[in-house]
Amino acid sequence: MKNEMTMKKLTLNDPETRSPDGVAENIRRLKALFPELVTEGPNGAAVNVDVLKALVGDATVTDADEKYGLNWHGKRRARQLALTPSTGTLRPCPEDSVDWDTTQNLMIEGDNLEVLKLLQKSYAGKVKLIYIDPPYNTGKDFVYQDDFQDGIRNYLKLTGQVEGGAKISTNTEASGRFHTNWLNMMYPRLRIARDLLMDDGAIFITVDDVEVSHLRLLCSEIFGEENFVGCAVWQKSYSPSNDKKGIDAMHDYVLIYRKSELFTARLLPRTSKQDAAYTNPDNDPRGPWKAVDATRAEHRDYAYYPIRTPSGKEVFPARGRSWVFTKEELPALLSDNRLWFGKDGSSKPSIKRFLTEVKQGLVPTTWWTHEEAGHNDEAKKELKTLFSEEVPFETPKPTRLIRRIGAIATAPDQHDIVLDFFAGSGTTGEAVMRMNQADGGNRRYILIQVPEATGSQRFPTVAHITEERLRRAAKKIKDENPTYTGDLGFRVFKLDSSNIRAWEPDRDNLEQTLLDSMEHIKADRTESDVLYELLLKLGLDLCVPIESRTFAGKEVHSVGGGVLMACLAPKIERAEVEALAQGIVDWHKALAPAGDTTCVFRDSAFADDVAKTNMAAILEQHGITNVRSL
Repeated sequence: MKNEMTMKKLTLNDPETRSPDGVAENIRRLKALFPELVTEGPNGAAVNVDVLKALVGDATVTDADEKYGLNWHGKRRARQLALTPSTGTLRPCPEDSVDWDTTQNLMIEGDNLEVLKLLQKSYAGKVKLIYIDPPYNTGKDFVYQDDFQDGIRNYLKLTGQVEGGAKISTNTEASGRFHTNWLNMMYPRLRIARDLLMDDGAIFITVDDVEVSHLRLLCSEIFGEENFVGCAVWQKSYSPSNDKKGIDAMHDYVLIYRKSELFTARLLPRTSKQDAAYTNPDNDPRGPWKAVDATRAEHRDYAYYPIRTPSGKEVFPARGRSWVFTKEELPALLSDNRLWFGKDGSSKPSIKRFLTEVKQGLVPTTWWTHEEAGHNDEAKKELKTLFSEEVPFETPKPTRLIRRIGAIATAPDQHDIVLDFFAGSGTTGEAVMRMNQADGGNRRYILIQVPEATGSQRFPTVAHITEERLRRAAKKIKDENPTYTGDLGFRVFKLDSSNIRAWEPDRDNLEQTLLDSMEHIKADRTESDVLYELLLKLGLDLCVPIESRTFAGKEVHSVGGGVLMACLAPKIERAEVEALAQGIVDWHKALAPAGDTTCVFRDSAFADDVAKTNMAAILEQHGITNVRSL
């Protein structure tokens, strides 16, 4: 045996057990591009601003210049909050899930900022579409009270999971921080969301008049002004309300930004109403057509001439206009029966555009009518269709709105991931399922919803409503389409503190603290809890296939075809090491993973250091060199 072999022990402070450190990564990238930019400062690496200005050709030397952009109190702190790693984890809840073993969809309960941080390693650059409907800043909505020091502890307080729970407040204009509070909530979430998008992905955000101008400036800073795609106006109601004071707002906005120029908006499907405009009054064998104006809105001498109609009448373009074709092109158009002179053959000609020549779809516009994208009343009726009981959720979005967004931004056959981190009642999840059922697609969804209290006994939190809607919508889709075999399930995960025990000494009972700290994993956590935390920390998909086998009486898990192998048994005796190691080696050889394998054990499981060292040595001899303990 190689007695010098060791097994690295992972702690809560190790980079491998934390979400990505945004500051460290940014400094690494800057140093790689401009080594002279990063210097040593009293608190570690520091950026020389004067050097940076020189590199971009700025002749000034001060860092206090005014610049164009959106600024508010707390912006620097919000930026830093986005870069601060999370030490939390996501605990699996198969008992709350549907089709746990086969589904590729995720429903995650937790503060979306912490969850987004935890998803970075596994889903960075993998999300095709982000749709969010964040709380409108009405002064009454739930405000996310982000804590700079410890987001997990703050989340547990807000949701009443620890004593001394913090009060969830509203955001009134009287507070003096009306827009500031909302922007501080949005900024770090959008910063992280951008990193999750694919290079050809896009984000769609519904917002009202109160914050649309601020949100556009914010998104231009985060995504780049050049990546602004459009601001659609969605007609959210179909009739005015006469009891409103002032002007009744019948619209909201859908703000659209892309990750890069690689994004391409897909054509929307044509409707029967649009195709009905094409008729065939002259029984043309080429099929239905529509008359298109044959003149242009400017005068050109070479295109201004008389045309004799079939009735013998001469016609000219209107004053200031001219034909769109030259005199030399006219005979070919006549001979091909491309001009229409009206039923009596005496009208000014129009050009016949055949339905077969029209694009198979429509270019999306910025005007979305309630007939096309649904409306608020429709959204409430959809919820009532699924829930016979009273549901404490007042502002759902219609599935047609999200389906329209999905049609613009996703393809049915590319396994596109759709992320919604303000999931609300779960409209996005239902919309994705319905899109897949309609076009045979294989899109996936990831929904994140904070378990905000509702005061209802049947649905105590908004997250309960989200999950129950997904269950009922899936059943309804299956009942309506019995032969459909697509994915109608979802895996539930819940945000919690890490499974790895942090060193928190009890000054009044140090002896017991030392004894407790010998076990590195928290006592109330399961093997499954620890396994899925490993997936997050190693950057693996939370729906990746997991197989299990038993060697020497110990259960071993293979994740992603052998990318991760884990034995989390509580006890491994010295006499069991060789048989267990050999079983892992043989299975690893049969799996033949393409990349390096990480093998993980529970640190306290080994009977002694000799057992631990022997395990690491055997595995290394057979090519498994990345061996860790928890």
